[in-house]
Amino acid sequence: MKKSFCYLFFAVFMLAIIGCAEDNDDVAIPANNLEINDFVWKAMNFIYFYKDEVANLADDAFANTQEYVSFLESYNTPEALFDDLITPEDRFSVIVSDYRVLEAALQGNSVTNGLRLFGTIDDATGQFYLVVAYVVNGSSADVQGVERGMVITQIDGVTITPDNVSALVSPTTYTIGIADFNGTTYEPNGQTFTLTKESLTENPVHIAKTLDINGEKIGYLMYNGFRANFVGVLNQAFAEFSAEGVTDLVVDLRYNGGGRVTTAEDLSSMITGQFNNQLFAVLTYNGFQPNENINFGNQTDGGEAVNSLNLQRVYVLTTTNTASASELVINALNPYIDVIQIGTNTAGKYQGSVTVYDSQNLTKNGPEFNLGHYYALQPLISETENSTGFTGFDDGLIPDVSQSEDLMNLGILGDPNEPLLARALQEIGVGLQDTDQPVFQRTNLSENTILLNDSFRKTIDYQRMYIDIK
Repeated sequence: MKKSFCYLFFAVFMLAIIGCAEDNDDVAIPANNLEINDFVWKAMNFIYFYKDEVANLADDAFANTQEYVSFLESYNTPEALFDDLITPEDRFSVIVSDYRVLEAALQGNSVTNGLRLFGTIDDATGQFYLVVAYVVNGSSADVQGVERGMVITQIDGVTITPDNVSALVSPTTYTIGIADFNGTTYEPNGQTFTLTKESLTENPVHIAKTLDINGEKIGYLMYNGFRANFVGVLNQAFAEFSAEGVTDLVVDLRYNGGGRVTTAEDLSSMITGQFNNQLFAVLTYNGFQPNENINFGNQTDGGEAVNSLNLQRVYVLTTTNTASASELVINALNPYIDVIQIGTNTAGKYQGSVTVYDSQNLTKNGPEFNLGHYYALQPLISETENSTGFTGFDDGLIPDVSQSEDLMNLGILGDPNEPLLARALQEIGVGLQDTDQPVFQRTNLSENTILLNDSFRKTIDYQRMYIDIK
């Protein structure tokens, strides 16, 4: 969705405050802290969805220019100011010191060795270890043969702990040591992999395949990010599903932290197709622009004809790492078709954000774009509702079929025997029917377990749902 909006200043004294940003053709003059803080406050005052809950964002918060300047000068960093301008309940708004890194991440670009990891502590022994959740296709870890479910206890020969792990995974190249469970603890088994980080663009269509089970054609899609630059790849996957005669579809969003709203609508239209031009979702704002209806469409955001399956039912795999645009797909489809959610509660993020730059209209191409710094914001600017008005699911969307992932029994993604996919196949009616078989289950993912990248941090685009406003 492409909108225009004006950068309004809510008090007259702010029109000439601090100094002007340079035009794009001018030589960049490094911005000082006060200038950046001014950008942060003005942007949040205008666009932040929960502005009315923050006293210092009120239009009349400051009596005069000097009081406003003194307020800005009381914060040593833009990050400190930003943190004080969001509500305590806001888990998702962020500020970044370099928007170039954010822009790359939102396109799936990063410097990575391809590991996506869980970090956990064994309750019985207190031992800390990493478990490979999945490996990015084409990455160093993929080429070297690292596999999902491998347990890592050493890096460069050093036993990892919660205190040293960040430092151990910071080099461009390092060697991981794999361990096996001996019945009590995890011991190195001598297997090692030397991995190197490199610039890589992750295709979010991690797996797209058709399973032929007892004569039934079941589509399986593991989709890890709603990225507009890969919507053509996603659409092609659905063309193949259609050509192969898929009658049921499992969409695996367990590690999908979100992405672009328009791509969420694209995926939903591919799953269905029979609801063209009907209401998909509503974006509500704080008044800086009218609320916005999003409709199902028959063309992708890239202009291609949508390859639709016209399904009346879909099976979606979820965990607490399922967030934002992933939750939007589930919530928006619920009023129209049967959405059978399998796994655990989702993250509970129903708000959208936008990248806010230091220019008069808050866009990167806006007038008087400030070349003196690289700060940008990703504040929450909207809430999403489905066509019946349902929203506000802070505790996440509750699964119809509850099943946690087991760190010691993760299985192979896309394999019919992988626990979550196997459960979906049972619901479809083509999987094993005996659900009472005991399963070795040593460590479940906790509610706070999150997917980490090879730098042992959340990816910069983690749990984002972003909106195009231009």
